[in-house]
Amino acid sequence: MAHNLNYNSKADKHSFFSVKEKAWHGLGTIIENYPTSAEAIKHAGLDYTVEKRNLFTYGDDTTPETEDNDIVMEWRLDVPNHYATVRTDTDEVLGVVGRDYHVVQNVDAFSFFDSIVGGKDGIRYETAGALGKGERIFITAKLPEYIKVGRNDLIEQFLFLTTSHDGFGSITASFTPIRVCCKNTLNAALRNQSNAIRIRHTASAHDRLKEAHKLLGITNLLAKEMEEIFNQWSKVKITDKQVKKLVQIAMAPNKEIMQNLQKGKQDEFSSVFTNMVDNVLEYAITSPTQQMETTKGTLFGAYNAVTGYFQNVKSYKDTETKFKAIMTGNALGKAQATFDLCDDFAKVGVNALN
Repeated sequence: MAHNLNYNSKADKHSFFSVKEKAWHGLGTIIENYPTSAEAIKHAGLDYTVEKRNLFTYGDDTTPETEDNDIVMEWRLDVPNHYATVRTDTDEVLGVVGRDYHVVQNVDAFSFFDSIVGGKDGIRYETAGALGKGERIFITAKLPEYIKVGRNDLIEQFLFLTTSHDGFGSITASFTPIRVCCKNTLNAALRNQSNAIRIRHTASAHDRLKEAHKLLGITNLLAKEMEEIFNQWSKVKITDKQVKKLVQIAMAPNKEIMQNLQKGKQDEFSSVFTNMVDNVLEYAITSPTQQMETTKGTLFGAYNAVTGYFQNVKSYKDTETKFKAIMTGNALGKAQATFDLCDDFAKVGVNALN
C-alpha cells in the first residue's frame, strides 16, 4: 500500500509517531512510553505553525510608445477576502481560505484533548501525524478505562481528532472503540446520539473548549451504553442463515439489491456484491477472534464480522484510503448500518431482517 504521510526533508523524517507498534509502513517515530502532548507534537513532526498570508496576482500593460513594443509594465493586484495558508517552516502553501477562516494551530488540537482529562491517568497519546504537505493532521488518544464484554473481551476507548489547514472540512473529534484482541474498530453511533462533534474553523477558542467537554460527555454516555449493548448481543444467538441475511442487508450498495433481497432473487446479485458478502462470512467463520465465547454464533460476533472485514480483509488503494473509509467513509457507514440492524435484531428477533 502507498501512504500519504508528510515527509519533512529538513528534519529527514516522516511526520508520524506511534506508541510501541509500527504503523503506516513502519515510517515515522516509534516510542515505548506514552508521551505528553508537548512530546507527542515533536515526535509526530507537528511542531510547526501555519499563517494566513495575503494573496495577490500580477497585472501587466504593454507600453505602446516603445519602438519595439515589448516593454511590459507589471504591478501587483491584491486578491480581496482570500488568503493563502502557509506552513512557516517550509513556506509551502497548504490551501486558500476566506476572510473568516481561523487557523487552528497543531498545538491547539492537542490542547483540545488536554482540556478534557488531566493528570497522569488521563489522555494517553497513541498516534499522531500529518498528511500531504502538512495540510491535514490527525491524533488518536486512548482513555484509561475499558469497555468489557463477557469475562475477558476488552474494548479500548479512543478519541480521534482530525483537522486541516487547507480550508476543507471542519475540526472533527469522535469517540472510537477498538476491540483489543484484533484491533477492530467498532465505530458506531447509538439512536439519536452521534459519536462525533464538528467545529468550524471560525469558532472561538472558548467555543472549542466547550465542545471538548461536550465530547467527553458523549464518550461517557456511549461507553456505558455500548458496554450494556455489546454484553446483551454476546448472549443473543444467531444462525448462519440469519448472519448471511443480516450481512446482505447491511452491505447492500443500492435500492435494486435491497429489492432483490426482499424478493429472494439472489441469482440477480452482482458478482462484486456476492464476493463481498462471502468474504465477510468467511471472516466470521475462520478468524480466531470470532471463535471467542462472546462472538461465536452471537449477534456481537455478527457485528464484528462486518467491521472486521473492513479492518482486516478488504483491500484498499493505500493506507490513507483505508483510514478515511473506517473513520469517516463507506466502512463507517456500513458499520453503522450493521449496528442498527443488530440493535433491531436484539429487540424483535428475525423480524428485523424482513
